[in-house]
Amino acid sequence: MNIEKVKKYNQKLLAVLGTIVALMALIGLISTLYFVGMDIGSSFGSKSEDGILSDETIELLQKENKRQQIISYQIPELVDTVNLIYMIPVSQKTLNNPENIEDNEVLGLLDMSGGKFSSKGKYRRSYYGSYNNLLIYDAKTEKLNKLFDDRVNFEKIDTKYFEDDVFITFKASNADSYKDGIINSKDLKKLYIYSVREQKLKDIGLNHADVIAYKFINESKNLLVQFGVDYNKDGKYDSSKEPKTLRSFNYKSGVLSEIVSKDIHSQLQKKLEGSSKE
Repeated sequence: MNIEKVKKYNQKLLAVLGTIVALMALIGLISTLYFVGMDIGSSFGSKSEDGILSDETIELLQKENKRQQIISYQIPELVDTVNLIYMIPVSQKTLNNPENIEDNEVLGLLDMSGGKFSSKGKYRRSYYGSYNNLLIYDAKTEKLNKLFDDRVNFEKIDTKYFEDDVFITFKASNADSYKDGIINSKDLKKLYIYSVREQKLKDIGLNHADVIAYKFINESKNLLVQFGVDYNKDGKYDSSKEPKTLRSFNYKSGVLSEIVSKDIHSQLQKKLEGSSKE
């Protein structure tokens, strides 16, 4: 056997294997940098969708006659096919730096982001984003109404269809309860229900509690609502450490009632802590 030929072959093989390993390492490095860059870009890109500035932050900006967020309109969504009623979610964009209010008027600018027009009403549909108001547009009469005069923030809009009405429902924060300078999903929320037929807005909430989930009872307009209790009263519900409670809501009367009685709740609590033995 020619030893020199074997050595040369082994050297070539090692060189090829080394090249392959180096290429794989380079590809891995490029992929890592790419995904890290995507994460960074995503975090910066979503900054404007985090919520609206708190009242305290707004007051500081107003003292200097400045603003840092501007209104942006989503594409109208058809919620009542027969009567041609549309909802127009109102969102916001956050500027990199505050601007003087009189320098750049943004009235007339229209951000038509979002989905396509709805051509047919559905049993239930959801819309996602970062919103600060909701406009109701009657295409037949060309009448436009806004739901809120106060500053609010919400991220998901549901439409619920009944034989005689359409409900628009969403969970919204109306104060910076967490005190982080932004009104967003971290803050305590209420459940809002807008009746398209009645043109009325109702809200459901508990003190020191956050609306977690809700269900309509057997196709009726009454609801079961789950709240997260802000037990330590820090302005934010922590699902890992703080409890949930249940309520029923009668839509017609507007009454929010306990589902689990105080007596049963006391029995369950005592059983849990070992205070009561059967």
